[in-house]
Amino acid sequence: MTATAHALDVTQANFDSAVMQASMQQPVLIDFWAGWCAPCKQLKPILEKLAGEYAGAFRLARIDSDQEMALAGMFGIRSLPTVVLIKDGQPVDGFMGAMPEGSVREFLDRNGIKPALAQEDAAAEAPALDAPMQPLEAPGEALARLQTAVAAQPDKDELKLDLAVAQMRVGQAEAAAATLDGLPANLASDARARRLRGELDFARALASAPALDELERRIAADPKDYAARDLRAVRRLLGGAETAALEDWLALLAEARGWNDGQAKRRLVAAFALSDDAELVAQARRRMSSLLF
Repeated sequence: MTATAHALDVTQANFDSAVMQASMQQPVLIDFWAGWCAPCKQLKPILEKLAGEYAGAFRLARIDSDQEMALAGMFGIRSLPTVVLIKDGQPVDGFMGAMPEGSVREFLDRNGIKPALAQEDAAAEAPALDAPMQPLEAPGEALARLQTAVAAQPDKDELKLDLAVAQMRVGQAEAAAATLDGLPANLASDARARRLRGELDFARALASAPALDELERRIAADPKDYAARDLRAVRRLLGGAETAALEDWLALLAEARGWNDGQAKRRLVAAFALSDDAELVAQARRRMSSLLF
């Protein structure tokens, strides 16, 4: 396939930049295919047509599974075609088989991806840039407003995600967790929901973590005290030492990949969702992948 503004072929060499880093700016739809696969040939023109029509609402990345077996293995591809949606560096949804165009459109819509015309309409309805700025809303005011809105529109699930974020911002962690648990699947995988889930997990871990100096003593006495090393990383992450925290979990992953059912990997994925440093995350993600695959 010839590369265009919205679609390109992807190999191991450009995977990180063309997919993982690009997904921080726009959703990336990966099409795993092979030359011998007849359903792949049916799906290909549909995906290419939609990539052009949606004009930047998502990027289409085509991966030849026969030529890029490592990438196919990374995603656990078992049948072709398989399509995987990546947002913010994480797989959030996907499907297998050659779905008709209408079904692919429904898939995109379910994941909040709209055609270019719909985006233009939304932009036209947005406030003018020269409109006076509204004062920032205090966390307590946001919580009260969203509680009222959810009570008035209990079927509007998007408001519930906003409410969960507001609850976390005022320190109501357990209330935020309960609201988050009640979200439907399409919102539970939203980038904000994943970030909030990570914040909750780290906050709970921090609540039971010993002081940093005590953790350092435990690690010095027993380098295989993986629980202490994990909690030190949590303290470092929430204390602003993000690079040191990721190094801790990468070292733990290399040394004890299966400890606590793969907790080091889970911590890394959660930390990636919280980070605003795309380059740091990209580097750590590459190292994590090299340790796992």
